[in-house]
Amino acid sequence: MRRADGIRLAIGTLSMKISDRDVLLVIDVQNDFCTGGALAVPGGEKVVPAINRIAQKFANVVLTQDWHPGDHVSFAANHPGKQPFQTIELDYGTQVLWPTHCVQGTAGAEFHRDLDLTRASLVVRKGFRRGIDSYSALFENDKKTPTGLLGYLRERELKTVFVAGLALDFCVRFSAEDARKAGFEVVVIEDACRGIDLNGSVAATHRSFKEVGISTISLEAFL
Repeated sequence: MRRADGIRLAIGTLSMKISDRDVLLVIDVQNDFCTGGALAVPGGEKVVPAINRIAQKFANVVLTQDWHPGDHVSFAANHPGKQPFQTIELDYGTQVLWPTHCVQGTAGAEFHRDLDLTRASLVVRKGFRRGIDSYSALFENDKKTPTGLLGYLRERELKTVFVAGLALDFCVRFSAEDARKAGFEVVVIEDACRGIDLNGSVAATHRSFKEVGISTISLEAFL
């Protein structure tokens, strides 16, 4: 059966009905986004048990990985006089300046040690071009440079994208919204995400999800 918000539920239960046309997209569960990391999301590592449990129900799991060069344009350290969380203007718009994080080949860029990687059929690395940041798993921040994930989803004939990971109000949000714009049904698993909440960005994310037709559910739907 189908609820008003478009999410499929098994008849007579609260269990989510997952098909082979569904994919779990796990965003950036990396050491630098967890406690003790260079850009720690509050409680970031707490998404790991939830994601591991949910992933068992999916035939299709995709992981993304922030993978920046050390001289990346989004790092405040590469802009003399600038501090983390200030902004600059680039050709593609306003860019938040971040603490140096997820540098290629470093421990901070590695997936959290407890994240189960065995079910992943694809790992998408993003943000590796020096001059452009990449929040979304599908497109870099210019909204036109593709990561290749969209082609993968379409060629595999996947229909519904379930999104979890870090951070809710940046990379999860951009990934979910780009997938929705591309024509997929999109579901964000809220308690398998954590947010940074920069200047009200979590509330803005929830408003945007409602406006563009992205559903949100809790882990309970999978139990």
